Amino acid sequence: MFGKKVKSRMGFLVLILISISVGLFIILKTLEDNVVYFFSPTEINNEENISKNKTIRIGGLVKENSIIKKNNFIQFVITDLKNEMIVTYNGLVPNLFSEGKGVVAEGKLKDKNFFIADKILAKHDENYMPPEVIKALEKNKN
Repeated sequence: MFGKKVKSRMGFLVLILISISVGLFIILKTLEDNVVYFFSPTEINNEENISKNKTIRIGGLVKENSIIKKNNFIQFVITDLKNEMIVTYNGLVPNLFSEGKGVVAEGKLKDKNFFIADKILAKHDENYMPPEVIKALEKNKN
């Protein structure tokens, strides 16, 4: 029914569509593995099945009088004014990290009340707070 020229063009078109589909699948799968989800302490407390093996970010305010420092080890409490979570971190913290200020920690959960951070993200001026932290705090004020 179709000529040889039309069949070869259709075959070429199908090959291109399959290649694009496979390429998009690989890109999306790679991005999915590298996505880091953000949670507040209340969201972690309410969530039933948060993976303890997956890297996540938690954010909120550093609770007053909760910072304990020993050399490069630091332990503090992140609060969203409703729930709290103990965070430990081994390394240097940003200069702007302090009590009562917004912070985002990236790492893994040990349990619903304890978080082991690999990074402390507070590299901003003292008046800036990440939008996710602002939303979580406003949500929990009510």
